[in-house]
Amino acid sequence: MQALAEAPLDDVLKQWEGLGYYSRARNLHAAAQMVMMEWNGRLPTTAADLMTLKGIGRYTAGAIASIAFNEPAPILDGNVIRVLSRLTDLPNDVTQTSTKNDLWQLAEQLVPPDRPGDFNQALMELGQQICLPAKPMCLLCPVSAYCLARQRGTQLERPVRPPRQRTPHYDVVAGIIWQDEAEVGTPDGKFLIAQRPFDGLLGGLWEFPGGKQEPNETLPQALVREIQEELAIQIEVGSFLTSIKHAYTHFRITLHAFHAHHLTGQPQHLGVADHAWVTLPDLDTYAFAVTDRKIIAALIDEIGQ
Repeated sequence: MQALAEAPLDDVLKQWEGLGYYSRARNLHAAAQMVMMEWNGRLPTTAADLMTLKGIGRYTAGAIASIAFNEPAPILDGNVIRVLSRLTDLPNDVTQTSTKNDLWQLAEQLVPPDRPGDFNQALMELGQQICLPAKPMCLLCPVSAYCLARQRGTQLERPVRPPRQRTPHYDVVAGIIWQDEAEVGTPDGKFLIAQRPFDGLLGGLWEFPGGKQEPNETLPQALVREIQEELAIQIEVGSFLTSIKHAYTHFRITLHAFHAHHLTGQPQHLGVADHAWVTLPDLDTYAFAVTDRKIIAALIDEIGQ
């Protein structure tokens, strides 16, 4: 825990980048520092105290407290929601706050004072292995005799959720903005990278700056506008480099990367946290999201390094 608390945040981000858990890495780092400073290097043992740590919510606190410290604390994840909804044949939308509160109350009533960690793990395992979303294995379920949904034949209708909406898609542009026109595409040329705001998606990671294409804009026009809005500089867009498709939890993007070169203005931090002029070998010292790492790979292939 002490080693994690003292580790540079960029190093922690790099270790977690492959999983995509950027904000979790920052929260883990902050929580480790809190444990060192406020708890003398020892993890709190109750769910209430665990929830004071950065990034630990009610579910994580309950899991740690019950499994590691034998506190009869409830848990509620997707698997447990499904099991409890079927056991009680719950007709209410489980995405609503009031329904979730009811499920938390039920989970709290069910968790036993004896071996609460084993109970919680068994409940999660039941949802993961037996009480499956589309094909529940009711004949093998050890609690099928108590399951109201099984008795009423409504198990495939539980839990109740609103209809899924179509996942939106956005076209996004990014620029490899070279400091000088003569340096475009050269091995030793310098180009601009920006750090994303810490309070947004992929916060704190570095990127090739750009943004979402608006209606009736060409991709080069979108890049010029986004760079002006984020960094207050003028650029000229050059040749196309690559397109990358990527899916996030709630939307999909196609990222179009272009070469460009700096015309006028000094970078200002209007929509970014920081910026840097770098060469290709410098990029190893910065933490990038997976889409930008693919841009880097395409850039290396084109330049030939």
